[in-house]
Amino acid sequence: FLLQCLLLQGIGRRSSLFKQRCILHGGAVHLVDGGIDLGNAIGLLSPKEVIASTEEKLSLDPSITFTAQPNARFNADNGTRRIQQLFNIKGLDAFGAFEPTDLAALGALIDYIALTQKTDNITLQPPRLQQTGETLLIDNATRRNLELTQTLQGSRTGSLLDTVDCTLTNGGARLLARHFAAPLADLAAINARLDAVQWFIAEQKPRDAIRTQLKQCPDLERALSRLILGRGGARDLAALRDALLYATAIRPHLEKTTATALQAIARNIVLPSSLQDLVQDLQCGLKSELPLLTRDGGFIAEGFDTTLDELLALRQNSKKIIAAAEARYKHASGINTLKIKHNMILGYFIEVTPTFADKAFHTRDPDKEGDSRLFIHRQTLATAARFTTVELADLDKKIAEADARILQIELALFEKFVERIKQNNAALRKIAESLAGLDVATSWAVLATTENYTRPVLDNSLGFTIEKGRHPVVENALKQRNGAARFIANDCALDDGQRLWLLTGPNMAGKSTFLRQNALIVFLAQIGAFVPAARAQIGIVDRLFSRVGAADDLAQGKSTFMVEMIETATIVHQATERSLVILDEIGRGTATFDGLSIAWATLEHLHAHNKCRGIFATHYHELTQLEETLDQLACYTLNVREWQGDIIFLHEVIKGQAEHSYGIHVARLAGMPSSLLTRATTLLQELESHAIGANLS
Repeated sequence: FLLQCLLLQGIGRRSSLFKQRCILHGGAVHLVDGGIDLGNAIGLLSPKEVIASTEEKLSLDPSITFTAQPNARFNADNGTRRIQQLFNIKGLDAFGAFEPTDLAALGALIDYIALTQKTDNITLQPPRLQQTGETLLIDNATRRNLELTQTLQGSRTGSLLDTVDCTLTNGGARLLARHFAAPLADLAAINARLDAVQWFIAEQKPRDAIRTQLKQCPDLERALSRLILGRGGARDLAALRDALLYATAIRPHLEKTTATALQAIARNIVLPSSLQDLVQDLQCGLKSELPLLTRDGGFIAEGFDTTLDELLALRQNSKKIIAAAEARYKHASGINTLKIKHNMILGYFIEVTPTFADKAFHTRDPDKEGDSRLFIHRQTLATAARFTTVELADLDKKIAEADARILQIELALFEKFVERIKQNNAALRKIAESLAGLDVATSWAVLATTENYTRPVLDNSLGFTIEKGRHPVVENALKQRNGAARFIANDCALDDGQRLWLLTGPNMAGKSTFLRQNALIVFLAQIGAFVPAARAQIGIVDRLFSRVGAADDLAQGKSTFMVEMIETATIVHQATERSLVILDEIGRGTATFDGLSIAWATLEHLHAHNKCRGIFATHYHELTQLEETLDQLACYTLNVREWQGDIIFLHEVIKGQAEHSYGIHVARLAGMPSSLLTRATTLLQELESHAIGANLS
């Protein structure tokens, strides 16, 4: 089942938290517990379709299809029966401890698949309960602000995924997208992925050999899904066969690996005897050139099935067979003008002129004793007499039925292949997952080697130290635009004593870039990738929050400032001491003192209540006073130089605070009229001279 679905029940009755949901992705069903809110659950998968009971009123992204289902489908007893039938089991204990709401959601999902696919032949992996703590939680707003999979304009080009995706196969690209949807929060699982990447960095020869094979490898997962769903064809059989051959060729390159994840992959791509036999039969049984549609036939190779070969020979040699029969009949009858002809009414028949009609009628069968006549009268015309024979009638029938019979045999052989594939479904899916895993791991190794990424050190502490960190997307854009242009790397240490940074500096100096690059480094690290930094030590992050940039949602009646406040409220309600929070320009969408008050209180709340690691960028220079009263707050700024009335952005983060916002300088760069800029400068001087230095503490 290729459609990604998020199935919900009972959301309205439980506010934003709910227990009844299951996520179907890549054939696997995940039950998600109530510790994950709706936004994070949807962000976890980025689903194409959401299914819920008719009672629910959901506000979803317009790109997500919402499908309402009758409430009766959400029934725990029905779910239990459905699961037992699907997996042919009597009890569910082996799969985990399911609550009635879990069973209701699962049952409704299975019903929906059966309904939409118009079949009860459903193949799903067993469901698993996905607990809080397994993944790094990222809400939709943060995903959007960080431009993880698409830019704010909705394009994949320019996103983080577009920048780091070096995969070669469709399966690898899909797996990478799944990793982007659900970064890990489990230290052992992250390090297992990092070990695989590190081995491929150190071992270039096997890495290059594997990628050479992967580049030619067909999409095993897609071919398998199509065949099992009854939508596949002969080309899918060939794709499956070739993918298994490539998997067999890849395995020797993993024999010396020390990475446990790669050792598991090496075991998974060993073909059991049943699959070895299947590959051999597919090699012998399929032609080199295959039709697009199975119903067209012509895909089984000669020599694979005796009956099929006879029918093919009959169809291909029918003219020769007819000519040979005609020669025999001429010899037996002595009528040299005898002809075998064909029409749609009589089929094949023997025709002689009226002069020889009597002679043909009395011709004896040389293969039979007695008065056995060879020709059987069919029709007399003014210009001809027509006959047939037992042999010719049988031949006519065989030739007429040959095409239909050939197709019937080929389709039967196709179904036998599919049945064997279904019997090996679990092993085949492991192989498909393993090939995708190799693609992702080798692609990370290639990226790390070519772009000078380093292995992050992750642990269970609350530490956070990035040395010479870089923004992967901006760095890549600079290279694309200017060739050798160098990205200015910066450090970030959210350690004890300064777990919150207050970042000031002018527009265009690089505050937003610095904010995002640190969040993206965490994201990449917890996916299991190397990161753009000289060194990175990161205590596992449980939730990643980003409030960067301005956006509105007018369709839902939300102004830019309302969206800003909603996203900020989400952060202060959900961030923990293990979270990483990046905030940019909180409070800028309202009056100056309103905004300053909100920003001030938010910073205090993050420090005292959430106790999270974070970077808070602002133009409210008054907030720097808080460094004296908040023991975990440190002030940093973006370094600039003034020269002959202009400013030079150095894009360097240094300790301290900005003295000016340099807004008028930026306006000049934007092309504002000089008269306007002169007036703005005068007004700024007057306002600054009358500014009230109120102490808001």
